[in-house]
Amino acid sequence: MSKEGLIAAKELKRLQTKLVRLDRFIASHVSRLLKSDLVSVLAEFQRQDQVFLCMKLYEVVRREIWYRPDMFFYRDMLMMLARNRRVDETKKVWGDLKREGVLFDQHTFGDLVRAFLDNELPVEAMRLYGEMRDSPDPPLSLPFRVMLKGLVPYPELRERVKDDFLELFPGMVVYDPPEDLCEESDDEARTDSDLE
Repeated sequence: MSKEGLIAAKELKRLQTKLVRLDRFIASHVSRLLKSDLVSVLAEFQRQDQVFLCMKLYEVVRREIWYRPDMFFYRDMLMMLARNRRVDETKKVWGDLKREGVLFDQHTFGDLVRAFLDNELPVEAMRLYGEMRDSPDPPLSLPFRVMLKGLVPYPELRERVKDDFLELFPGMVVYDPPEDLCEESDDEARTDSDLE
């Protein structure tokens, strides 16, 4: 990131609670940044989980003349939103990528579903899973295995995905964790609390 990018990032963070001044700064300074600086500032804010500023820069990037719809751009935004459990913003970003005709590959779908599951957003995860199933990209076994591992805390959803997996890949084996695995941890928690 250049000096201009660093200054812009610092100023954006300083102004994020002053909306009028923030919008004025974005119009006058951020929109003049080079492509590499603008993308670097957005990536840094994603790393820092600065959701509000990421959404502001997301809109700026999409208005740039050099912008082209890109799977990785949307994947990074959705991963950051999953980490921060931001459902409304996720729906907006997903709507934008659908309108732009961006297609994810099966591995990216698997990673996104797992990210939403890991952050306790099973409804969003299953919505993405539905999109994955409707994708023209041919299914692969590895993304399903990644999802099945993330679905262990959600047995009903896991059975649904497991059935799809076995239908798509007959003859493949799915590892099922022992049923008492979750119950055992609950029993241990009760025992620990009883001792206190």
